[in-house]
Amino acid sequence: MPISRRNLFRSGLAVGAALSMPSVLRAQSRPAEARTLRMVMSGDLSVFDPIFTTADITAGHALAIYDTLFSIDSKMRPQPQMVGKWNLSDDKKTYTFELRDGLKWHDDTPVTAADCVASIRRWAQVDSGGKLILERARDISKKNDKTFTIALNEPMGLLLDLLVQTEYSPVMMREKDADRPATEQVTANIGSGPFKFNDAHARPGVSFTYDRNENYVARKEPVDGFSGGKVVHVDRVIWDNISDNQTALAALQEGEVDFLQSPPADLYQVIEGDPNLALQILNSGGAVQCLRMNCLQKPFDNVKARQAILHLIDQEAYLRVTAPDPKYGHVVTSIFGNNGPYTNDENTGWYKPGGDPEKAKQLFKDAGYAGEKVVILQPTNIASISNAAQLLASTLRKIGVDAELAPSDWGGLVKRRTNNGPIESGGWSIFITDDSNAALSSPTSQIFLSANGEAGWYGWPKSDEYEALRAKWPYLESLEERKALARKMQRVWWDFSGDVLLGQIVGPIARRKTLSDLIEMQSALVAMWNIKKA
Repeated sequence: MPISRRNLFRSGLAVGAALSMPSVLRAQSRPAEARTLRMVMSGDLSVFDPIFTTADITAGHALAIYDTLFSIDSKMRPQPQMVGKWNLSDDKKTYTFELRDGLKWHDDTPVTAADCVASIRRWAQVDSGGKLILERARDISKKNDKTFTIALNEPMGLLLDLLVQTEYSPVMMREKDADRPATEQVTANIGSGPFKFNDAHARPGVSFTYDRNENYVARKEPVDGFSGGKVVHVDRVIWDNISDNQTALAALQEGEVDFLQSPPADLYQVIEGDPNLALQILNSGGAVQCLRMNCLQKPFDNVKARQAILHLIDQEAYLRVTAPDPKYGHVVTSIFGNNGPYTNDENTGWYKPGGDPEKAKQLFKDAGYAGEKVVILQPTNIASISNAAQLLASTLRKIGVDAELAPSDWGGLVKRRTNNGPIESGGWSIFITDDSNAALSSPTSQIFLSANGEAGWYGWPKSDEYEALRAKWPYLESLEERKALARKMQRVWWDFSGDVLLGQIVGPIARRKTLSDLIEMQSALVAMWNIKKA
């Protein structure tokens, strides 16, 4: 990359940030040993139980230390993982699963069918796909120590898909951990996956350490997406929590960390100009960023106020701050994402380049907006979302809405978004998040595509008409039938405005060129196995 004053200035900022790092952080970030991988993930890990939260950072933690019955391959198809073999009865109502050999918990006890039954039941308390299985299950029980069954009242051809493409990670836990309500967090961090969580080295807010599980028996198949053999090529992985983007980049440049999950877009040129660094797209489908409104509290308990936001948003403006390079950002108007099998243009007449501030202003008036404070949660350690939150606040103020930013790290946002009460009681009005574009093709299990009120995901939109349509999805056999249903669902969704889309971002990670063999997948999660470090 040719050196310009602008690039030189950016590089100077990065070097300056490195020199200004607190001494304790510089000591923690000294050049990694050959078999130690240091990563800076998106956000700070504050909740460890993947059944208690849908936060990506927690799901990434779970991907490392736990294992699943099935995993998805690069074509988003379920493949056996902990399961050695399985079969379906002639009447297509009973699934029998047998665990493969060599499965052990990190405490060296064997994984049993009873563990899996308890784990499935706990996961199904909160996951919409899991709830669907429970509603239609006659029985979920063990046959012996290695075998268990799911017996249904009627055939459900999507059962295996529901076990992998989920909103809450369907990980297998020890029975004594899974035998507790999903509302009560599991904190033991003992799984059967390829990495062990190192409690002794856990430093909340600073770093978390994962060690290679020497007793893990990988499958024999080659890696394919998240399926196949989970072979670990390093001895230790450390997640460093560096919230300042300039400091994180400086650490990457100096070799003090090896990987940045979410480098800020305005620093892409600096990274591309460094001969030791590379940008790489791991999530090939990218993520769709969306705005979730608290539908239980004013002003967004009124559908007109939610429609106001739908008309107000100028996606191109948001993409300029979240993905300035056009090759990384795209407008999206379908609730099923871009370029998916169910992507469609039904009821998208609200979309207008530049948005429609006057229409939004009128809709707020029609909603009876009386100057209520609108609190926007702003995760300062995730640049793209933080920038989008600031733009949203500015845009709302321009049409007379009293918008206020509530800055915190992502961990703080994850905690606060659970509060569905009013602002005065610590509640919120809007937060911005994202999920895999590929996941939007699975409305049965996709958290963004539910509208079941307080039983649903944060924001709690409710539409009985929409939910009646969504309930038909698992029983449709053909692609054409699902496409037709998708159009009906989208028409209803945009009428009640369950959320508002801000655009599709296919953002790269940044890494040192000493890393290779990172798994590219249509997922926001990063697999730590298979990575090699020269």
